[in-house]
Amino acid sequence: MASGIVAVGAISMFFVELGAGLPLVYVHGNTGSSSWFKRVMDIPGYHAVAPDMPNFGRSSALPGEIRIERYAESVAGFMEARGYKNAVLVGHSLGGCVAQALALSRPDLVRALVLVDSGAPYGLVTPADRHPLIEMMRTNRAILEQALKAVVPTLKDEAFFKELVDDAQKMAVPAWIGNAEALSRFDITAKCASFTGPVLVLRGSLDPIITEEMAKATAAAYPNARLKLLDGVGHSVIVENPALFLKLLNEFIAEIGVK
Repeated sequence: MASGIVAVGAISMFFVELGAGLPLVYVHGNTGSSSWFKRVMDIPGYHAVAPDMPNFGRSSALPGEIRIERYAESVAGFMEARGYKNAVLVGHSLGGCVAQALALSRPDLVRALVLVDSGAPYGLVTPADRHPLIEMMRTNRAILEQALKAVVPTLKDEAFFKELVDDAQKMAVPAWIGNAEALSRFDITAKCASFTGPVLVLRGSLDPIITEEMAKATAAAYPNARLKLLDGVGHSVIVENPALFLKLLNEFIAEIGVK
């Protein structure tokens, strides 16, 4: 797997990539990074690429106000810099909201959406009284580990889990509260019907963050969407059961006839 850095305006974005063919772009979630996708990069016929968004991982900080739409703009800029069009765009958690915003603002870049335990089109509200806990996650690795284990309850690979925690600790300081506030403000409900491409919504039955009602609302918001509920999986099938995710992804790609 190769890696590199792309300049998007004044921002440097790190990425990893594997394979050749049609573009498939992964967008990670909150406290995430490209590392979350390292086990789902090998997709025959596709060039899979996973950037670290600004404020995350090995990419530079995002100056100014943190908004989901600004993350979407950075991913769109990354895709343009790399020459990707009509990509399959896979968004996880917060990255699912980013992917939705990108698909609505730049439909020329997105052929199809896969939303993995994604925030709904109306966002995800974090009450302000939970902000102190978020700050504790930022400053206390043990608390961060406990929080991340809760969202990947079936992940047993401790070395890989440690890598995910290491990357979570790289997140820019303002983003810890800023991302929660951005998700709380996010609402694209009135615009969703304008994206008519295929959409696959996945939700793990053990997910403590995204409810089944939220996943159903996401699927209902798009005219060409389907919902798949996954038994025995938490918030992150991409790391908990990568073989299942790849099976579902390949079936979806085959069904919609992406070429």
